[in-house]
Amino acid sequence: VLSDADKDNAVVLNQFENDLNFIVHLKYTAKEIDYQFSSRNIRPSAIISGIGTSGHLSALSFYFKNKYGDVKTYGVQPAKGSFIPGIRRVETGMKWIHLVKVDDLIDVSLEEAFQTILHVARNDGILVGLSAGAVLYATKYLVENIGVEGDIVAVIPDHGIKYVELLEY
Repeated sequence: VLSDADKDNAVVLNQFENDLNFIVHLKYTAKEIDYQFSSRNIRPSAIISGIGTSGHLSALSFYFKNKYGDVKTYGVQPAKGSFIPGIRRVETGMKWIHLVKVDDLIDVSLEEAFQTILHVARNDGILVGLSAGAVLYATKYLVENIGVEGDIVAVIPDHGIKYVELLEY
């Protein structure tokens, strides 16, 4: 891939290895979320996010745990033997997640993610993608079964337009 980029005079950002991934999410994503909460005089009790590169979850965990101390962070990954586009299992090699404290990892199957995007589309009129469906499934699971409560950030990283053919069935 890098040699192809060189031939085409292109740049490969390599979000899985580029430390600017973590830095940008720390500098901008975390601060934007914090600003939205503080403008309403509230603060998050939990952050739930899929694990792709691990950049945004790691940066959010680092930022909010250092600022508030007791914010819980949860990573969402495909259940063993399952594949969910946009997220992957932590043992596949994450650069930043091992450097921060994440309170727990939640496994979600492709079927659970798929059923959640159907539910959200039918009930809320919002078409989210499969990684977002996994995050929303994990959020519901954490609230109903683990007792996570308060003001929760659920990171919804994708839309469902690219999956619309699957939803026709």
